Amino acid sequence: MTNSPGESPSVDGEVSRLVEEAKELQETASSLISRTSLEEDALRQRVASLDSRIKSLRSSLRSSGNSDKLEEELVRARYILSEGDAATFLPSKSHGRFLRMFLGPINVRANRKDVKLKVKEEYNNVRDRTALLFLCLPSLLLMLRSWIWGGCLPALPVQLYQAWLLYLYTGLALRENILRVNGSDIRPWWIKHHYCAMAMALISLTWGIERGHDCAQKQRGVQLFLKWAIMQGVAMMLQNRYQRQRLYTRIALGKARRMDVVWGETAGVEGQLLLLCPILFVLQGFEAYVGLLLLKTALAGSSLGWQVITCGILLIIMAAGNFVNTVQTLVTKSRVKAKIRKGKSRQELNQGSDDKSL
Repeated sequence: MTNSPGESPSVDGEVSRLVEEAKELQETASSLISRTSLEEDALRQRVASLDSRIKSLRSSLRSSGNSDKLEEELVRARYILSEGDAATFLPSKSHGRFLRMFLGPINVRANRKDVKLKVKEEYNNVRDRTALLFLCLPSLLLMLRSWIWGGCLPALPVQLYQAWLLYLYTGLALRENILRVNGSDIRPWWIKHHYCAMAMALISLTWGIERGHDCAQKQRGVQLFLKWAIMQGVAMMLQNRYQRQRLYTRIALGKARRMDVVWGETAGVEGQLLLLCPILFVLQGFEAYVGLLLLKTALAGSSLGWQVITCGILLIIMAAGNFVNTVQTLVTKSRVKAKIRKGKSRQELNQGSDDKSL
């Protein structure tokens, strides 16, 4: 079937115009991308240069006296640079081996601020959703063990819980690495802590859940692991409840960035500090205690196995790392408070001398 003579020229002309328009749009888009890329490179160099000059000047001011006010102005300039649209052009942190291992050599840094904040919001939502499960699931397993299962844990429920732990810690580690690339202040230890927890969850999947007349003794390592998980759930709920509101306040005051998140070692305001620090130290002590019990159980021969020994060592390492980071946070906070008090006393002294001169 052929087109009529009257329709063929008009259709051919329309097709030609569409082809030409597509080519023109392609050239325009290529030109725009090329021009934008050049402008972004120039802006990125300016931002990097300004950031380097701010850091250099802050370092020189710290070595000199009477520079608190000037340093505050530089902190404000750095905050504007890191929290505004210019933050997109700051040098990005290394993606690290963990992200490359799971995601490959792709860029996970978001250019738009709303996308970055969405990543942080989703991370907080995951922590909120999982904190209660972290507390309830091991508690439920231990209660069912006493009430229904006759003191012996069946293999399937425990292994399902351990698989969920592996999924959870892997997801949190991925999200935290992505947040760090996008400008969050997550401490490296907090991410390494989740690496250790991932390894422990993976190893615990290989535990032999044995049943029998002496299963209570054979399952001693599993029971201690579940008790540790309950304490972890308590810690997560405390962090979410007492620390996040303080973080929002610090962001509003310009003392924290919008991409910052609650750490495991973060301390709140003074009233919350008196409550949180003892609880955190108790949790860390209990974590180390469970690790020592696992090692003792394994070395006693009642539950001898490389899984129990390895998990015990990992628990001790995590407890020690958490303790060191908590102490470092408290020392940093005390130095900041001392600096603020020093600045206030100096300001009152200057004001008093001005009043006398008048």
